[in-house]
Amino acid sequence: MKDKPKEPFVPVERHETIRREIIDLLKDNVLSAREISGRAGVSVKEVYEHLDHIQKSIGKGGRSLKVIPAECKMCGFVFKKRERLKKPGKCPVCKGESIEEPLFSIREKATVTDCA
Repeated sequence: MKDKPKEPFVPVERHETIRREIIDLLKDNVLSAREISGRAGVSVKEVYEHLDHIQKSIGKGGRSLKVIPAECKMCGFVFKKRERLKKPGKCPVCKGESIEEPLFSIREKATVTDCA
């Protein structure tokens, strides 16, 4: 049996960096990592890596990454104090593994105006 030679991997043509594309997606939308993955054409694992970097870097530009925390579907526990962006494996309260993914968006930081 002859093996067919594999076609070389051709990356998707991009006009922007992946991080810039993710930032643009999150400016107008509230999305999960899975949704970002589908729209940006990268794996969910890569999305979390990019989100971690975006969270650290966009603060300098007057914006912030807003994270709506993950929530257990069985008992309703909300992972408010979780610092990691990835979806947790299981709930610490009911030990259930059915957990809603965290959601992400980018918002402008509020500016304080001086009162005259």
